[in-house]
Amino acid sequence: MVDDPYMFGQIAAANALSDVYAMGGKPVTAMNIVCFPTCLTMDVMREILRGGADKVAEAGAILAGGHSIEDDEPKYGLSVMGLVHPDRVLVNGGARPGDMLVLTKPLGVGILNTAIKADMLDETVYSRTVETMAYLNKDACDAMLEVGVSGCTDITGFGFLGHACEMALASNVTLEIFSDSIPVIDESIELAKMGIIPAGTYNNEAFLQGKVVFGDRVKQEIRDIMHDPQTSGGLLISVPADKVDRLMELLAEKNKVSFGIVGKVKTRTGHCIEVD
Repeated sequence: MVDDPYMFGQIAAANALSDVYAMGGKPVTAMNIVCFPTCLTMDVMREILRGGADKVAEAGAILAGGHSIEDDEPKYGLSVMGLVHPDRVLVNGGARPGDMLVLTKPLGVGILNTAIKADMLDETVYSRTVETMAYLNKDACDAMLEVGVSGCTDITGFGFLGHACEMALASNVTLEIFSDSIPVIDESIELAKMGIIPAGTYNNEAFLQGKVVFGDRVKQEIRDIMHDPQTSGGLLISVPADKVDRLMELLAEKNKVSFGIVGKVKTRTGHCIEVD
């Protein structure tokens, strides 16, 4: 999705580390997993690994070697091990009626990545998109652990609504989403209106048929952005209503990208998600 091998490594590492943060854990060790073609130079691999190593160090973890194989195209990721106290494990099945929902990164990076491939973004938007993907969920995790929350999941390839639906099903609740409050990278809205949308968006939408209901006022481009597959997206946090203000205060202090209160948890109705 990006031509810079160092940033490629950073984004892949941030994405891999995210699952540990989503469960309230602290990454401890990571192992490289590399697939690499012979048509690229070893300098490219070196920069990918350097990007990943720097991001692992930023997380406070230790890089403990790895494995590599020859492949037709470059692939890179990490196998991450983290620690969390058994009494503080966060799962996506912890949402409770009355909780508020907070999203800690803006949506739209899948659409913007499609535009990057078509060379349609200027340098400023490109940099903001890449920095959002490479940004660790560490700060958001620290904030939610300080407050104490009900449940959490990270937003990746199934899109915002896909992962929200997983939370709703696991918790046996319905999530009411406030479409006007969702943090979005602004440029993705115009791109969505133009139809610059990755194929994964339509796959996600098809999978969620019958599970999500939209209000009439929710615009098509916003629906597309909510289905958009995210790379290294933010955390979707279910937090008791009496703690949400404190969580927002801490995120304002700690979080370096846009975030917002995006919905609330209700007693289960006929759908997993209701988007207003």
